Amino acid sequence: MYLENSILKLRAVEPEDLDVLYSWENISSLWKHGNTLAPYSKLSLRQYINDSLSMDIFQSRQLRLMVVLKNSGVAIGTVDLYDFDPHNERAGIGILVDENHRGQKYASEILQIIQDYAFNFLHLHQLYAHIGTNNEISINLFSKAGYKEAGRLKDWVSTDKKTEYEDVLVMQLFACE
Repeated sequence: MYLENSILKLRAVEPEDLDVLYSWENISSLWKHGNTLAPYSKLSLRQYINDSLSMDIFQSRQLRLMVVLKNSGVAIGTVDLYDFDPHNERAGIGILVDENHRGQKYASEILQIIQDYAFNFLHLHQLYAHIGTNNEISINLFSKAGYKEAGRLKDWVSTDKKTEYEDVLVMQLFACE
């Protein structure tokens, strides 16, 4: 069965997720890992949730799923497929695990579940991730899952010190690997 294993279930974002999404999206220390420049309002997140309920990945070119513990139903994170390109059969991938649930190997479980869905249900050819070179935890996570470094984007993201920049690794995994 897709989108779950014995521990975790990935499910669609629901209106009831508004408060937890609001708290996660507004952790400013995580903004550097994406393209967020300012806090999200509850109104904008509510609209995002409503839009996601009416559009599929082929329309919106992205998919966000909530990660929940099967035994309790507690949301512990999200996983995103973004820049979905059905013609070239690829998508970017991003994972967030709530800080209270980190260090328990959930991220590797999430990665395995979403890879299975992407390769065996969506029939993608490849997944990729952009990871800052200082993010050793994510680099190790994706490396252990079989992703290979495909390139390095020099001075790609601004650091907290506005005069310094960080390189970003492009890591890829192909369905046939």
